[in-house]
Amino acid sequence: MDSILLGIDIGGTNLKVGRVENSTIVAQTFSGVNINSTKEEILNSLFMAIDRVINSDVTAIGIGVPAVVDPITGIVYDVQNIPSWKEVALKELVEQYYKLPVYINNDANCFALGEKIYGKGKGFENFIGLSIGTGIGMGIIINNRLYNGVLCGAGEVGMLAYKDGIMEDFSSGHFFRNHYNSSAEEMSQKAAEGNKIALEAFAEFGLHLGECLKAILYTYAPEAIILGGSISKAFPYFKKSMEASLKTFAYQKQIQNLKIETSNHEAIAILGAASLCF
Repeated sequence: MDSILLGIDIGGTNLKVGRVENSTIVAQTFSGVNINSTKEEILNSLFMAIDRVINSDVTAIGIGVPAVVDPITGIVYDVQNIPSWKEVALKELVEQYYKLPVYINNDANCFALGEKIYGKGKGFENFIGLSIGTGIGMGIIINNRLYNGVLCGAGEVGMLAYKDGIMEDFSSGHFFRNHYNSSAEEMSQKAAEGNKIALEAFAEFGLHLGECLKAILYTYAPEAIILGGSISKAFPYFKKSMEASLKTFAYQKQIQNLKIETSNHEAIAILGAASLCF
């Protein structure tokens, strides 16, 4: 853990790179992701971002990607919100460019791993990390270890059928865009000002998210669920309705012991990605 590492979080709309020294991010950079760019253009943007943070002391690079990932070969498939990244040998390309070992996993898994090592997951053997932003992603910690599943595909709760679509349509930023023609960030700002429509939107969102949590509880029965991602910052606006939805869960004794927390670390996914290196 004392090694100097790079952690990279490739999100649905943003690219974040941080240099981690002694478990602390000492330098980082943020840039947008142009979803209409070619595979090569996005790869070059990644290299440019890395170049702003890397130094000669870095010993390895960890990358979290919103995609199905082969952690052995480092090939990423069907990267969400980046249509040109259908199949990219990301590990090989980055290793060739920087002559350093590279480790790759799903971005939601990196979030959960970061919480386990550095955040609110430290005290739990079995918990779920649920990242709610542009989409919704889930990482699973079982017996203190990250559970990947085949091709890091475990925990894709957002793809479950729900109402007239999938769970992600109602439990992520897509909900506000599709039903209110607004971003979650804009709605959060309006809710903070007491806007009635925004408050009602978050109340409705909380009901849907509660249904998502119930699916998780029936499947994994975790000790805790840690919410992260940009929408988790609006937790006070959907907490009440989310809890109301959970009251219909069949096993209320389980609910009594469940901890639902929000992440308090802005860059936990960077730390989690860096943690892939050890």
